[in-house]
Amino acid sequence: MSTLTKPNHIGRKISRIRELKDMKQEALAQALGTNQQAVSIMENSETIEEEKLMEVAKALGVSVEAIKNFTEEGVFNYFNTFTENDFSNSQGANFGNNNTCTFNPLDKLMESVDENKRLYERLLQSEKDKIEYLEKLLKAK
Repeated sequence: MSTLTKPNHIGRKISRIRELKDMKQEALAQALGTNQQAVSIMENSETIEEEKLMEVAKALGVSVEAIKNFTEEGVFNYFNTFTENDFSNSQGANFGNNNTCTFNPLDKLMESVDENKRLYERLLQSEKDKIEYLEKLLKAK
């Protein structure tokens, strides 16, 4: 059985766009002022009224045309263009400017080491204080 979207199955197109936007049915339902079951039914429907489609498009942050013209192939082609452009523009050096560090990783590591050291020292002092308190209690008896 193929998982590809049927060309005219608007419900499946909505479902795929929602999934690509990392949105759950419950979130879409809330945006539409309905419940999750209604969204599930809508996503299983081959056709949807134009008015409802406009509401769904707005909730998903896309145009009605984007839903109607959605294809899996189009999504892959869209993202492949970015990957190819990033690689060709950078000549393989760092795959584009999107992967550059804005901080020195060694500085972050040292900050983490310093924080852990301060935490260890506080915990150690706390244990010393407990021992001192317990020793006082024993001497008092």
